[in-house]
Amino acid sequence: MMKKSVPSMVKDPQLVKKRREQMVKGAVRLFIEKGFHRTTTREIAKESGFSIGTLYEYIGSKEDVLYLVCDAIYEEVSRRLTKQLDSSLTGIERLEKAISSFFQVVDEMQDEVLVMYQEAKSLPKEALPYVLQKEHEMTAMIEAIIRECVTEGVLTLSDEQIKLRAHNILVQGHMWTFRRWSIQKLFTLEQYTALQMEQLTASSR
Repeated sequence: MMKKSVPSMVKDPQLVKKRREQMVKGAVRLFIEKGFHRTTTREIAKESGFSIGTLYEYIGSKEDVLYLVCDAIYEEVSRRLTKQLDSSLTGIERLEKAISSFFQVVDEMQDEVLVMYQEAKSLPKEALPYVLQKEHEMTAMIEAIIRECVTEGVLTLSDEQIKLRAHNILVQGHMWTFRRWSIQKLFTLEQYTALQMEQLTASSR
């Protein structure tokens, strides 16, 4: 599935990338504070350090900014998980590294993750299928690592358990953000990751 084409009047790809990153960070702060629908493009421009005219040189609508938030998360998660798939680690070590990397991304981008799951319903029709497909792809990457552990004999899981374990890893990573008002008062990221790892890398009984 192709990415949504976000219009830009600026032709320099590096400048577009830089300005859009600024927009994403500015918009995320506002979306958390006010919600997507109550935030105006003028406010996004101001928070990003632009004029409203400059903002519209890099996007076509407020929905484009929300799409860029979602896409930035998936691109970073995909990059880090792909690195684990290509690594020389095997078995449980690779799975543990993948879980740790995913949790780290969620921690670093927790505001973006929170906005994505709160506001994804506001994405335009042509963008939502792409975002949902990226979610499926992330799950499939985790699932592939778990399957390798089963093939190597270091985990004993049925096909259904493999699929559910992959989803569980994603959900437990996201919980670090969703429940941060409570979880992050109880544990450091390292403690939380270690405790979750005990369950997420265990064989079924």
